Amino acid sequence: MDEKTVTVLNPLGTLPPLQLQPMAPRLDTLDGKKIYIVDAKFPASEQFGEELVKLLKENYPGTNFIYKQKAGSYFDDDPALWAEIKEKGDGMIQYVGH
Repeated sequence: MDEKTVTVLNPLGTLPPLQLQPMAPRLDTLDGKKIYIVDAKFPASEQFGEELVKLLKENYPGTNFIYKQKAGSYFDDDPALWAEIKEKGDGMIQYVGH
């Protein structure tokens, strides 16, 4: 029998190095602040987001909560929304659903 050499490649590949980003500083209060609630558009997440905003408004009446759905799917970036939040918002909560 002749021996043969087989070359096997790892299908996982090599991940690029991660760039760590620090968390934003915590707000001292929510009163008078504008907080964006961003739906990452995970399947069936819209109803959850609407209920979340409703509960937040009831519990924090001095805070302006703004519900937004990001463009595309939860995999896609939304530079226009991130720019709007940076310009007009004081904070953001992004959720992926259930």
